[in-house]
Amino acid sequence: MPAPTTVKNYLAALPADRREALQAVRKVILKNLDKDYEEGIQYGAIGYYVPHRVFPPGYHCDPRQPLPFAGIGSRKGYMTLGFMGLYWHPDGDGWFREAWKKTGKKLDMGVACIRFKKVQDLPLDLIGKAVKELTVKKFVATYLAATEGRRKGTSAKKPAKKPTRKKK
Repeated sequence: MPAPTTVKNYLAALPADRREALQAVRKVILKNLDKDYEEGIQYGAIGYYVPHRVFPPGYHCDPRQPLPFAGIGSRKGYMTLGFMGLYWHPDGDGWFREAWKKTGKKLDMGVACIRFKKVQDLPLDLIGKAVKELTVKKFVATYLAATEGRRKGTSAKKPAKKPTRKKK
């Protein structure tokens, strides 16, 4: 079966429960998304990205790709909300994690990927707030600042993260 090439085809290929969950997350994202982002299929899932017409250099890892901001998808045992916007956020993701904690919902998050089994696992209002906060202009500026070293041939500045505790 060929990989879906449109959001409509991607959603149609999912089981009904996953389609409904991803459509609910998609609705929140689209409601809060800056007008200069675009939606399409990116990296085999539904992606939200800064198109080349807005940011011609594209993604430093693969300049042929537009700069990824967020994505939603279905994996074997869970669904995902990939949120590069949080990874490159000027304040790191600590504010997001703290706000999530206050919702009482369990957060299953990697560096920039939130895993969930049902839409009820997500604080959709918080996700909407995070999407709305990072306009294209703000996201690109933060991305450029964080990747400045890579563009100059040195190592990149990593986004701010919570300090880790040293073991005694």
